[in-house]
Amino acid sequence: MRLTAGPEHAVDLDHVDLFDPELFALGDPHAIWNVMRTEAPLHHQVLPDGRAFWSVTRYEDVCRVLGDHRVFTSERGTVVTQLGHDDIASGLLMTSTDPPRHTEVRRSISGRLTARAVASWEDRIRRAIVGFLEPALDGGRWDLAEGAYRLPMIVAGALLGIPERDWDDLVRLTGMVTAPTDPEFRLGTQTATLTIAHHEIFQYLGEHIRQRRATGGEAESLFDHLMSAHAGRAPLNDEEIAYDAYSLLLGANATTPHTLSGTVLTLIERPEQFDKAQADPSLTPSLVEEGLRWTSAACNFMRYATADTRIGGGTVRAGDAVVAWIGSANRDESQFADPHEFDVTRGENRHVAFGFGPHYCIGAPLARMTARIFFEELFRMFSSVELDGEPQHLRSIFIAGMTHLPIVTRKRAKP
Repeated sequence: MRLTAGPEHAVDLDHVDLFDPELFALGDPHAIWNVMRTEAPLHHQVLPDGRAFWSVTRYEDVCRVLGDHRVFTSERGTVVTQLGHDDIASGLLMTSTDPPRHTEVRRSISGRLTARAVASWEDRIRRAIVGFLEPALDGGRWDLAEGAYRLPMIVAGALLGIPERDWDDLVRLTGMVTAPTDPEFRLGTQTATLTIAHHEIFQYLGEHIRQRRATGGEAESLFDHLMSAHAGRAPLNDEEIAYDAYSLLLGANATTPHTLSGTVLTLIERPEQFDKAQADPSLTPSLVEEGLRWTSAACNFMRYATADTRIGGGTVRAGDAVVAWIGSANRDESQFADPHEFDVTRGENRHVAFGFGPHYCIGAPLARMTARIFFEELFRMFSSVELDGEPQHLRSIFIAGMTHLPIVTRKRAKP
């Protein structure tokens, strides 16, 4: 998806197709969202097969849809590719479960993912990131986006206690889930791709659970903690453990690589911002937040209305699907000054890249720390980063990202 909005132009809202992955691979949805926020903050689209959904694009409305589980439930599905098919994981998968059960499950594992808890992983993550960036030191052509797919797994896989030999397969499978129509991941039809990916992931996780029950594992791994966690008074069963592990894997693998590669591309396009951030290490945290806002890697989430509800100047009927466009909310003029300007010095930055409300990303502290360390090491190791070919954007209506970002770097001289 183009991260820098193109020039303003007329948009025919009656013929907008936000369900077209080509729009996000080759087009400019920001131009559409700009018009929708002004002229149609509640927009209805009917697909050729009769399925339909509402879109909300303003920051305030996106926060309301994601924050009010009583009116906008997660339990029929939260990913737009599931539109029209109720989620079979409802009540099991953390992202497809409403409070109070969602709160109970989340509470059982959130203590292991607080900023204080993940701080102990900083040295390990830094070593992994340095090792990840080292191939670029020779100054040759290097595909950052392709390599970045594996980076979150280096962190999440180790945290979950998953053997390194299995990381690449799980990266590929989670890519098939988030971008089932992209040529890099597609196996036949979209439905076939999703079916194969889900089957293989849950088969793997189920076997992994059985092995750990039989042999034990690292006492500090998050997977082992899930196996001893409770929701209310009852322990999680193996199916629930597999779903929650899947949720953690998908959350890490689907967003972090695209945030990193998208932010690097943006810095390449704005060398003055690169120089500013490199010259002042204290700006790295604000760079990370601006990168999260700018890329909005998880560009939407879906909910279903539980009752007739007024929102965005219109009415959504009970049972209707509502898609909250995070990528649009994070460019809302009412919330962000100069929203289409990338500014590493941006102060207050209340973006919703990690969602909002009860389903706010549980792995946000780990993702923030990974991104901070990544840019600390990028600026330490390289004096410049330049494009060496055209980026290729992901063909996905759910994840805004890239499959390829060819770059060349210049090694930074030692002080």
